[in-house]
Amino acid sequence: MPEKVYLVGAGPGDPELLTRKAWRVLQCADVVLHDDLVSEEILRTIPPSARVVNVGKRCGAKGISQPEINERMVSLAREGKIVARLKNGDPLLFGRAGEEMEALRRAGIEFEVIPGVTAVLGAAASAEISLTDRRHASRVVFVTAHREGGSGLIHERDVAADTTYVIYMPGNRYADLSFELQAAGIGAETPCVLISRATTKDEKVYRTTVGQLPECPAAVSPSMLIVGAVAGVSLREEIFEDEQSGELRTEILSFARQHPLHNSFGRSGVE
Repeated sequence: MPEKVYLVGAGPGDPELLTRKAWRVLQCADVVLHDDLVSEEILRTIPPSARVVNVGKRCGAKGISQPEINERMVSLAREGKIVARLKNGDPLLFGRAGEEMEALRRAGIEFEVIPGVTAVLGAAASAEISLTDRRHASRVVFVTAHREGGSGLIHERDVAADTTYVIYMPGNRYADLSFELQAAGIGAETPCVLISRATTKDEKVYRTTVGQLPECPAAVSPSMLIVGAVAGVSLREEIFEDEQSGELRTEILSFARQHPLHNSFGRSGVE
């Protein structure tokens, strides 16, 4: 494997969701520069021979600047190292990969992007949400709640009813997001689901609505917010199943009471 930089998608957190190519690069890397949100389970797959460095920035906290990360990748590659720049989910979705690829191009450093299972697909799978359920959605919009110049929601207007919104990095600013969603034309009654640490043993799923989002408990990062009619489908199915179970139980009791044994011995023990 030649000396170069690999921008590697770590997937949503479960090591079994790493691609084979991502796993192979991690086994061969001399240095792994990883984001703060990469799961411990993923990091444990890296051999002890590799130097592992956390270069993450969470919720705007500046541990190391982006230009410093770029310079570190370039200098390590120039030393002849195989460098894995490990990012949660997929490198090309809100992962600052554009800035890093530009820096590597300018420096004349060879690089390769290795896609990963993006975090939202892991979160949607965990919450059993079909993002494009054809009965409810024909569009999916990926938005970041944390960007230079403010939230990615502030420019949304005239939102179509058949849109599923996926909000990356919601943090704990649920009141602001609830306000911004409603300002964009998304009703307070619209279902939404907050998924924390999707696909890991610490995964949590909270189901609520846009209007009640401020009451949601603070979720541990990494987290994802899915907004739209599709977010309420599984809940509606659970309610339907409960109603069906109740109706079936009533029907069974009705038949039981008509049984000859019930007439002969009274209640027959059936309730």
